[in-house]
Amino acid sequence: MLASVPVWADPALATEKKCMTCHAIDKKSVGPSYKDVAAKYAGRAGMTDKLAAKIMGGGSGSFGALSMPANPQVNPAEAQKLAAWILSLK
Repeated sequence: MLASVPVWADPALATEKKCMTCHAIDKKSVGPSYKDVAAKYAGRAGMTDKLAAKIMGGGSGSFGALSMPANPQVNPAEAQKLAAWILSLK
């Protein structure tokens, strides 16, 4: 039987990994707010994995012309936690 595992990512992990340099929880900064990201991808299958890949590898075009650089400080497990936390925001 599989048990549900709580998400332990939070603003502290995002701050530690320098994500909060360009993002805020509830307002646009350099990049979109985490709540805007969560709203855009709400209910879409596979988004935790896709967002985790963007956290690690960077991306562009989803929220305008400005691109997000890759974040080599984030390992795959941390990226998954951060993505799940971001997508949980309302």
